[in-house]
Amino acid sequence: MSKVEEKVESLINKKVEDLGYELYDVEYNKQGKDYYLNIYIDSPNGIDLNDCEKVNNEINPLLDENDFIKDSYFLVVSSPGIERVLRKDKHLSDNIGVEVNVKLFKKDDLGKKEYRGNLKSFDKDNVVLEVDENEIIIDRKNIAQIKTVYNW
Repeated sequence: MSKVEEKVESLINKKVEDLGYELYDVEYNKQGKDYYLNIYIDSPNGIDLNDCEKVNNEINPLLDENDFIKDSYFLVVSSPGIERVLRKDKHLSDNIGVEVNVKLFKKDDLGKKEYRGNLKSFDKDNVVLEVDENEIIIDRKNIAQIKTVYNW
């Protein structure tokens, strides 16, 4: 997590919780020439457009007041979706036993750059998947993205 993401998360977390939602993740990135601050919220009942609008209206003044993001950016509040990106240890913990897709920055010792299997465990250095009844240990430093898989 970048410093901006950490600051935003600590700034808005309580407000989001007070509104009855979980702050799933904060992502600040550049796409093309524009910067985006993506706020992902969740709830046991799911998230709809009204939920996003409510959170947006509450956190926008907080972000403006604190004004620690130097560049102009687009604020986007949304659900993490059905296929969720797992960036935090909490995300990994909550998805033990769940089917995930893991993309790597570079090919590993087996010559693979992507795996799909059940998330078995993790620690600070590795993620362990069960793939076709085999245990695959993946170095976390080589993981570009872990995402849950929704079987349609």
